[in-house]
Amino acid sequence: MIRRFYKLTPLLLLVLLLSACSPTQFSPIDPNNGVWDKYFVYPLSTVLDWFADLMWGQYGLSILVVTVIIRFLVLPLTLKQYRSSKKMQEIQPELLKIKEKYKDNAQKQQEETMKLFQKNNVNPLAGCFPLLIQMPILIALYNAIMRNGEISNHSFLWMQLGTPDPFYVLPVLAALTTYLQQKVMSVQMNSQMQALLFIFPVLIFVMAMNFPSALPLYWVYSNIFTIVQSYILYRPSKK
Repeated sequence: MIRRFYKLTPLLLLVLLLSACSPTQFSPIDPNNGVWDKYFVYPLSTVLDWFADLMWGQYGLSILVVTVIIRFLVLPLTLKQYRSSKKMQEIQPELLKIKEKYKDNAQKQQEETMKLFQKNNVNPLAGCFPLLIQMPILIALYNAIMRNGEISNHSFLWMQLGTPDPFYVLPVLAALTTYLQQKVMSVQMNSQMQALLFIFPVLIFVMAMNFPSALPLYWVYSNIFTIVQSYILYRPSKK
């Protein structure tokens, strides 16, 4: 179950990215327009404005700070997801033995699998819940960046945050960091998932070419954080 869910994780990311295609994503933030805007998007947008005021009006730096803060806040959930993944990996040999031994008896296979989970104190769904909790937070941050009118009117380094990067530097960086992020985590991928190492960077590059620079800038920041985090979590043991 966990392995199947992890295979769907890139699809969840794709849903997040493609949500930008919806016209409502670019509508102004209205704190009186439902729970989503009032309690999720508007507070994050206000925090972005506050940090920008502290940093000489540089929304590019504000996006960096808020992205890092959010990623640290959800880090305990990430660690919980990681520990659940490690436990599942540790019992994989025994799961394969059960599957082979009871390949002709699905009910017995399920019973023995549940006994193995109980014996090792493993919850096969434990790795799903942290990701499901993180997704609304990250989507709200994405909305706050894309729908904040102040951000689109500001520039950062060589780019205007409300328009695509004219020199394609950000699309290249977004694609490259996406590739590196997946490469660092490839130790957790099976051979079929390896194809995503090339598919998603290309997809990110194409999308970043057409989106306002603020969004691929956020992707670059988030990817770099994930690369460092994944290297620390998934690097091979010295043993």
